[in-house]
Amino acid sequence: MEGAGAPFTVNYTGDYLDASGSLTVPDIALDLYDGHPFIRQGFLRDQSPKPGDTTYWDRLYSLEITPQHVATSEAIVIFRPWVKASAFAGGAERLTVIGRAGAGVDKIDLAACTDNDVAVFNAPDTLTHATASSAFLLMLALAKRLTEQERLVRRGRWDLQPQTMGVDLPGKVLGIVGLGASGRELARLAKPWGMEIIAFSPRADPDDARALGVTLAASLDELFARSDFVSLHNRLDASTRGAIGMEHFRRMKPSACFINVARGEIVREAEMIEALRNGIIAGAGLDVFEHEPIPADHPLTAFENVILTPHWLPSTRDAARLTMATMSNGIIRAAQGLVPENVVNRDVLDRPGFLAKLARFAVNRPS
Repeated sequence: MEGAGAPFTVNYTGDYLDASGSLTVPDIALDLYDGHPFIRQGFLRDQSPKPGDTTYWDRLYSLEITPQHVATSEAIVIFRPWVKASAFAGGAERLTVIGRAGAGVDKIDLAACTDNDVAVFNAPDTLTHATASSAFLLMLALAKRLTEQERLVRRGRWDLQPQTMGVDLPGKVLGIVGLGASGRELARLAKPWGMEIIAFSPRADPDDARALGVTLAASLDELFARSDFVSLHNRLDASTRGAIGMEHFRRMKPSACFINVARGEIVREAEMIEALRNGIIAGAGLDVFEHEPIPADHPLTAFENVILTPHWLPSTRDAARLTMATMSNGIIRAAQGLVPENVVNRDVLDRPGFLAKLARFAVNRPS
């Protein structure tokens, strides 16, 4: 076992706690710190809800890391809060690494982190299956009109059986936007169901796509026009923000459905709502939204043919353990003066300031 060594404080963002101070996610792999006494664990409790605070969930997705958080941490593990350039207003003498508990880093200003000699690492693959299987679940539920049929039973409206008939997946066309990890996993899941799978992904290798049984579409227009189900799996960045709108929905078959488990900001939501309201598309399955959380009286909640989940469908206990174990292992490496795996702002690795911070903790390595 290592000795006391150089203390290394890791703080988890306050949204890991509920109003009673208990963990909202039961297992965040804190047990992996056993045997590493130099790691001090804490939470940014000013970000956690207080008893009776009815506005917390309205503010949850706009929480930010502050200069005070940066000043008191060697590492921060991020659940939902933003990391903006303003977080470094007081510098970052102590902060060495930020762990993003998931694949997406669109809420972290990576350039600001690099400029302040802070490495950002993520968990790029731990949610791959959970995300893809969520998209597949939404597709199958939309095909079978599962939630509509479930509501018929609850309302005692068995007389509406003939008006609520679904379709089967074999022979249907699945269009995947973004053939990255979760897009490829969705293709793997859908292929045994006898679906034709096409994808639009400008950086995809044609040979790799062919090996997956996927045909690359020449354009988004072609993908939307040919597909019975369109599922988004692309990243949110400047080129994809607001990229999907009415011009794409108008190309879809009236019987086709739209699925988004990627990021809500990729879609012009008002135009999607218009497409649903006017029957331009047959339905939608959505785990993400342009602004989160959506209120209970949001227009999307009025549609019978739309399945809504609260940006949580891929968050299984299995995926959470894998993700948080990746965070803990990255923190342990940094606390021993080693570069964590999966650093996304790799330019920081050559910066003397970052290397000097990391070197402070080499004393914590096992002898």
